[in-house]
Amino acid sequence: MWRRGRVCFWVELTPPCFLLRRHDDLKEMLDSNKDSLKLEAMKRIVAMIARGKNASDLFPAVVKNVACKNIEVKKLVYVYLVRYAEEQQDLALLSISTFQRGLKDPNQLIRASALRVLSSIRVTIIVPIMMLAIKEAASDMSPYVRKTAAHAIPKLYRCTPLKRVALTPAVRRLARVVLQLVAGSVVMAFEEVCPERIDLIHKNYRKLCNLLIDVEEWGQVVIINMLTRYARTQFLNPNINEGGGGEKTFYGSDEDEDEDEEEKEKKPYVMDPDHRLLLRNTKPLLQSRNAAVVMAVAQLYFHLAPKAEVGVIAKALVRLLRSHSEVQYVVLQNVATMTIKRRGMFEPYLKSFYIRSTDPTQIKILKLEVLTNLANETNISTILREFQTYIKSMDKDFVAATIQAIGRCATNIGEVRDTCLNGLVQLLSNRDELVVAESVVVIKKLLQMQPEKHSDIIKHMAKLTDNIQVPMARASILWLIGEYCEHVPKIAPDVLRKMAKSFTNEEDIVKLQIINLAAKLYLTNSKQTKLLTQYVLNLAKYDQNYDIRDRARFIRQLIVPTEKSGALSKYAKKLFLALKPAPVLESPFKDRDHFQLGSLSHLLNAKAGGYQELPDWPEAAPDPSVRNVEVKESVRAVGTVTYRDTAALRALRGPRKTEGGEGCSLLPVQQPGDGPGGLVPVRLRPFPGGTSRPPPPLSPSALLGLTAVSLPSQTIAPSSALKNYELLHRITGEGLSVEYCFSRQPFSPDANMVAVQMQFTNSATADTKNLHIEDAKLQSGMRVKEFPEIELLPAGETATAVMGIDFCDSTQAANFQLCTHTRKFFVSIQPPVGELMRSVFLTENEFKKEQGEAGTGGAVETESLLSFFLLFQKVTAAANLSRVPCGSDRECRFAGRTVTSGSLVLVTVATGEDGSAQLTVNCEKMVIGTMLVKDILLALTQ
Repeated sequence: MWRRGRVCFWVELTPPCFLLRRHDDLKEMLDSNKDSLKLEAMKRIVAMIARGKNASDLFPAVVKNVACKNIEVKKLVYVYLVRYAEEQQDLALLSISTFQRGLKDPNQLIRASALRVLSSIRVTIIVPIMMLAIKEAASDMSPYVRKTAAHAIPKLYRCTPLKRVALTPAVRRLARVVLQLVAGSVVMAFEEVCPERIDLIHKNYRKLCNLLIDVEEWGQVVIINMLTRYARTQFLNPNINEGGGGEKTFYGSDEDEDEDEEEKEKKPYVMDPDHRLLLRNTKPLLQSRNAAVVMAVAQLYFHLAPKAEVGVIAKALVRLLRSHSEVQYVVLQNVATMTIKRRGMFEPYLKSFYIRSTDPTQIKILKLEVLTNLANETNISTILREFQTYIKSMDKDFVAATIQAIGRCATNIGEVRDTCLNGLVQLLSNRDELVVAESVVVIKKLLQMQPEKHSDIIKHMAKLTDNIQVPMARASILWLIGEYCEHVPKIAPDVLRKMAKSFTNEEDIVKLQIINLAAKLYLTNSKQTKLLTQYVLNLAKYDQNYDIRDRARFIRQLIVPTEKSGALSKYAKKLFLALKPAPVLESPFKDRDHFQLGSLSHLLNAKAGGYQELPDWPEAAPDPSVRNVEVKESVRAVGTVTYRDTAALRALRGPRKTEGGEGCSLLPVQQPGDGPGGLVPVRLRPFPGGTSRPPPPLSPSALLGLTAVSLPSQTIAPSSALKNYELLHRITGEGLSVEYCFSRQPFSPDANMVAVQMQFTNSATADTKNLHIEDAKLQSGMRVKEFPEIELLPAGETATAVMGIDFCDSTQAANFQLCTHTRKFFVSIQPPVGELMRSVFLTENEFKKEQGEAGTGGAVETESLLSFFLLFQKVTAAANLSRVPCGSDRECRFAGRTVTSGSLVLVTVATGEDGSAQLTVNCEKMVIGTMLVKDILLALTQ
């Protein structure tokens, strides 16, 4: 602390030795063998980084723990490395092999973090490694990893722009499976790497439109901006029939009549369904709480929507004016541009643009711009009353802008021109020089429209030359007197006399206007002003500014005839006294709409780096069939399964028929020797869409309905035959044991829940009371419908209860406490993926329509009816699916829907002539489809 006068200053300094000691402690903790100490050290280091402190000297100690087995420590290490990998490239390169191993880690967070660190080491030497890592991550089963891969692509592109061709396939691969979590990141990568590849958007256009409402907010902004440019290249202008009609002559010519006939023959515009889909799916986003999303939708409607529909964005934009000043500034910039061409949409919200005293100056000026653009004969009186209030403000820049706005209103609306002019003249008596100066400049522009009607105002302004000291205002008055000196022949020479006295003390801009005034008076009234003009020209001849000297020499040779004068002196009057057009007071936002609204280029009114021009509308509509999708590119994976016990498989398959018998194969597998290692190819394919309505309930006879062969009607996999799982062992439960199974019956309280049947057995000698569930710890979105409390379970007795769980189409476990009157037991239920479905009935035609072209052809081996029956049992045991009738004896088909989202799941088992099998699973949800393949293959090979 030190004292200066009466003020005491406290300075808190952290000694360097203390920092070193603290870093040494962290290094010791990181070198420890205990994961708890390492975790604590990493938490402190990440906290230091969050507070903006430098922790780069800890890099060697941190990077040694990149191979730590503790997942929590490894996550924080990766967070640290992402921050400092670019600064400590040499040390980070030593851990490349560890990052590569991290890309194969079972934990999706570790895989994503490893890829994020690799992409943060921007060294050209590891570009091939990054390329390979991105390609693998682009096909990863985890959407989170694929999102990280999409983020890594622009990083690699900025490091090596020459790799653009190599990165495009990775973008294409990511674009095949467009999910909510990945969509925004993939589009961002597309925009940076290959924005011209519109062919990558065609197949995903409709899915992007439908996913838009569920994508995270910043992803929505990116997708909407991209779709705006896409729509401008693929659809026709919806306002094509509304413009172009100019004024016609009184006596119309034959050509005009021909044009009228052609216009009548034009067909009315019919909006493309995909164009309408984009407008319909983006409209709800106007209710978003994110201002950037609302702005993105607003610019989309402004650039793409018919004029009759653009008005819906006005209310949403006006709502954003209640946000922070930064948001207001951007919104008002765009509103000011919109009001140039679409004034009517904002007129009902005129009062929302009134200026508050607390608004920053920039916001005030932008609101003035909007009010001026909205001014018309109806509301001009209201707006001018507002302007009169604004002129009294203490903000001088705002007052100057208000005066300019009054001038623009007077220019655009002739009915109030005289009123505005008189009001501005009254401001000439204001005590503030800046107000007077700005008024003079605006009056000068207004007088140029009708100078002969306002000679009194010109005389009044001439008298102000003694009082006004602002250079621009003095120059404007002198220009006005010189331009219309014929209207004030008595006053103009006197003004020149006064200006000649003070010539040497004036600013350069005023001196130039004095010279111009002298020249014009010399040409119109040389008797009175000849000597004054020569005096002024002589003073200017020796001025320090070379512009003034050159102007004086030029004018002397032009207006004073001599023997050496050129031919131009004859045309001096035409040069100086030529009629000049009245200035047009226009909005600075007039031509700014050629930039895409909401972009940085529009805000700056200059093309910023990376800006993509908004395409013009096509003259002819492109082919809309390019957006048709026969098979959704939502799930695709290839894997293999190896059969070890071939003898057991032959027994399972059953005896073969001879000589053209009919039937289906039990397990169409590849015989040993038929292929490399006896491997069966497994392929997952997507399906094209959902059905139109919920299917009817499935009956046992329909479950086994066949076309080629018939089976006896019977129920497959009843509740008694379902697989039971142990929830609580009798030893752990102190005599209470609990088993559960998935009953595959509809849960009547909530159709979106999976019914779990629980069986309680009391093996203890005492009764169990108050058996219930508490404290369910569920993943985000999951729900549990508990069974009613079992008040008494006597010793040796058994009770059954049914509870409903909404797993949200996820195999994440539902954790909760099973409570009695004396104890609490922590238990969890984790569903197999096949139990997350409900069976549905589909006809063969409906199945083919949903599946699209996903089948395979070729001869098959016939098997016994028993083998087919076993195949059916094994598939339905692995998943809650129903049999789909099939006219081919080469395929077995099954169908179902996920319980929560109702996504359709289609399964096909097809066989080839050589005994090889092809399992096809069609599902919108990639994770469910992949896991279902593994479970069905496991069931078939057991």
